[in-house]
Amino acid sequence: MLSGVCVEPGRFSLLERDLPVAAPPGWVLIDLAAAGICGTDYHIFEGKHPYLEYPRVIGHELSGYVAADADGWIKGQLVVINPYIACGKCRACLRGKPNCCMAIGVLGVHRDGGMCERIAVPAGNLYDASALSVRDAALVEFLAIGAHAVRRSEATTGDRVLVTGAGPIGLGAALFARLAGAEVHLMDMSAERLEAAKAFGFSRLHMPDRHLLEGELADGFDVVFDATGSPKAMEAGFGHVAHGGTYVFVSVVKGDLTFSDAEFHKREMKLVGSRNAQTPDFLHVMDALASGDIDGGKLVSTVLALDELPERLPALAADRSGLIKVLVALPAWKSGHG
Repeated sequence: MLSGVCVEPGRFSLLERDLPVAAPPGWVLIDLAAAGICGTDYHIFEGKHPYLEYPRVIGHELSGYVAADADGWIKGQLVVINPYIACGKCRACLRGKPNCCMAIGVLGVHRDGGMCERIAVPAGNLYDASALSVRDAALVEFLAIGAHAVRRSEATTGDRVLVTGAGPIGLGAALFARLAGAEVHLMDMSAERLEAAKAFGFSRLHMPDRHLLEGELADGFDVVFDATGSPKAMEAGFGHVAHGGTYVFVSVVKGDLTFSDAEFHKREMKLVGSRNAQTPDFLHVMDALASGDIDGGKLVSTVLALDELPERLPALAADRSGLIKVLVALPAWKSGHG
């Protein structure tokens, strides 16, 4: 089978790999239908990912069809894949937090992913997606990142929320904060991204070069989410949190961050890290897509064929303006299963 492999930083190729014909006990063979490209994939291509060894088959935002009956899954069943493969034995796993497993193996990052024809996945990492399209099923994982961050924040009806960074992950957090009943504000350096957010019904939009905490916003925000990937923005975000509020880091960056301990304590602020997602988040996202609470079609900027990716990926990584989500159509979609 052809597989999309990041051979080394700056070099992406379609290479032949063996097609899996059998799965280990407890695992299921999946014929891949669609894969989303996200910031992680661009960072892998650019050589900026801290946890990766090359060469690597990328792809972790995945939908596909069960290739053969196994472990209660039926051949031809459309599924969403949870790409976070946990050890099941560490302290985090035993406490019901496999998303931050100490030995986590994320598809497309720590182990080869799904930018190919077929992979084997643990049965427990699959969700029935029969209520969704192939397209929407491939959107679930990236939206689950935002849904998990909102659940971690405990944002609720009436909360004033600021999402800093209006890219795909920030947009997902904003959508689910709104579903939780919050008043949602978005801030980004890109006027283009803020303009794109209007298509989703967001109107409280801010540029960071303007003083935000004025008038009715002078007291700050009950919950602030950072999805910028910028240390400078993450540090600045402390000043936007209201007294008694919560600051959620969805972004992860290399290096250290600094903040005023006096301001942190004065506000009795809660600082929350949010990593990956858990089963309740995946199911919440799937329900929102199936019900129409979130319109998957608005999130998809373009759909590429796998054989277009070696040419298109460098340009996409270099300029992501105007993009929310790029999907790659994989063989099971193209063959008519989708």
